[in-house]
Amino acid sequence: MKSIKKFVSLLLVLAIAIFAFASCGKTEQVESGGHGIGTDIETIRRLERPVLRIGSLTGPTTIGLVKLLDDADADTTENLYYSTLAGSADELTPLLIKGELDAVAGPANLAAVLYAKTEGRIQMIAVTALGVLDILSSDANVQTWEDLKGRTIYATGKGSTPEYNLRYLLTENGLDPDKDVNIEFRSEPAEILALYSSLEDKSGFVAMFPQPYAAVAQTQNQELRQVFDLSEEWDRLGVESRMITACLMVRKEYAEENPKAIGNLISEFEASANWVNSNTEQAAELTEKYIGIKAGIAKKAIPLCNIVSITGSDMKEAVSAYFRILYDQNPSSVGGALPSDDFYYSAE
Repeated sequence: MKSIKKFVSLLLVLAIAIFAFASCGKTEQVESGGHGIGTDIETIRRLERPVLRIGSLTGPTTIGLVKLLDDADADTTENLYYSTLAGSADELTPLLIKGELDAVAGPANLAAVLYAKTEGRIQMIAVTALGVLDILSSDANVQTWEDLKGRTIYATGKGSTPEYNLRYLLTENGLDPDKDVNIEFRSEPAEILALYSSLEDKSGFVAMFPQPYAAVAQTQNQELRQVFDLSEEWDRLGVESRMITACLMVRKEYAEENPKAIGNLISEFEASANWVNSNTEQAAELTEKYIGIKAGIAKKAIPLCNIVSITGSDMKEAVSAYFRILYDQNPSSVGGALPSDDFYYSAE
């Protein structure tokens, strides 16, 4: 009798395993644009492979991830990823806070704001991009910061890091952002390009664009030239910090419960970022596939996007110095207070 029971139990176990594998193969993606796994996350967990739901933004935030996304589609990653791509951080942050996403690739200062908002439930695990801002002009006479005096600078990013970065660099180069220049903000780069196209006299135009939109602007308008790479200008100041644009942030609870998944994410992102930087042409094709930026534009933009993977103590040192500069300009830019040490993820 006992042997019969054992045999029946064995059959049940085998049936459950077969059902799990069959279910895994039939899962569908939750929504269009997702990559990697579908809805049956619990089945995957039973198979003991880490699952990580990641959200990212269009632009340089996601360019460094494209090889990881492609490997996830090919099922060659250590983690099983489900990715959600969005045009605005406002679409992703509620999902992260509610636990519907495990990690987000987004603006670095947003991680600090969310850390404050959630009372420490968000951590930064890697810096993924340094400065991606360029100042372009159609005026050959604009060569130095002093040449911007009295000019109108069109820009995006009011109330966020692009504005703070621009104002800081203007100040450090002897210009008063409120008196010596007129900064006019638009909601997105496409608006600035449309404005430029509508001008009868384009000779005195100056604008700040993020990559890859700076590359788009120059491709469409040959007379626009790069005056400043703001990341290079920042480094030229010789300050302790770097200009930091993007990061990977994670729910602290998820990181504590899934250290293997976080370790995999860190190593797989680093490999992806290194591959993108070393394989521009192929990376441009993946950028078009996963983000929708035309490969020709992406090929020009990728070398200018300053894609990096900075983690651990190096991340903490670089980010904390940068946040101090943002805080001194506007405390709300980092959530009202500088993050504590537990904001910076450490595997130790």
